[in-house]
Amino acid sequence: MSGFPAQRPRRLRRTEAIRRLVAQTTVEPRQLVLPMFVKEGATAPVPIASMPGVHQHDRDSLRKAAVEAVQAGVGGLMLFAVPSRKDAVGSGATDPDGVLNRAIRDVVAEVGDDTVVMADLCLDEFTDHGHCGVLDARGEVDNDATLARYADMALAQAEAGVHVVGPSGMMDGQVGVVRAALDGAGRSDVAVLAYSAKYASAFYGPFREAVESSLTGDRRSYQQDPANAREALREVALDVAEGADMVMVKPALGYLDVLRQVADAFSSAGVPVAAYQVSGEYSMISAAAANGWLDHDRAVLESLTAIRRAGADIVLTYWAVTAAGLLARQ
Repeated sequence: MSGFPAQRPRRLRRTEAIRRLVAQTTVEPRQLVLPMFVKEGATAPVPIASMPGVHQHDRDSLRKAAVEAVQAGVGGLMLFAVPSRKDAVGSGATDPDGVLNRAIRDVVAEVGDDTVVMADLCLDEFTDHGHCGVLDARGEVDNDATLARYADMALAQAEAGVHVVGPSGMMDGQVGVVRAALDGAGRSDVAVLAYSAKYASAFYGPFREAVESSLTGDRRSYQQDPANAREALREVALDVAEGADMVMVKPALGYLDVLRQVADAFSSAGVPVAAYQVSGEYSMISAAAANGWLDHDRAVLESLTAIRRAGADIVLTYWAVTAAGLLARQ
């Protein structure tokens, strides 16, 4: 600028202490949510081959891992189930003694309100066809029939003690139906984290191994097209209008532009914005690090910083506990 001496920005990068002092974006354990899988009938943790270091938990290891995450300062836990039996309507999702509702009770009994216990609200893990909803006679997902199942699922999770439900099926009207069901049952205390902009991504592959998905085909008829960004803002606006307490963009790294637009549009209105660093993102970095192609710890923290810098208030990541440890050593 005219009239000012030439600036030398590198002076503010010279030492770690200076870099820390002027850092614009930070990552803190409280901003991280750990996704966790619990497998019905397991008697020990089961490694997930495509996600090194991540396991399908048995009930005991789930409780221990939840305590470990709380002690690390992680902000929340997102529970997913791997049931032993599936059917066309995902009846295990609403069974009070089903694996997911039992896991919610186990974790809440173990950690109480010391962290935020969340649960995936979707039928895909529980259906024998692997889709996120009930199918009609043509084999297509029946939006309205699915909403009725989601309402019942929300009530079952609330009864189990969940703090936050995460409707992730991308059905039209899902947030409004879930919110109405919870409020009608006197459970207005349960919050809704809406998977508002969930894309039909190739990066979910390892997750499908983790939940032993039965899916054949794809979910492109109801999840968002990766080519579209403006549509995400419409989806988020609809979910907020229907009562979403928080909204999410998923995946994270491939959709940082979408995340930025959502944050710009809704953060000022007081709506927390989350992003999910999905299984494929985790596995790519893990595989490259295992081959010595990049520095694992630096890549983990850099990727999380990028997601935060793009506007995420909350990041779901399989590295939540690992990152908390790395941050503690900085």
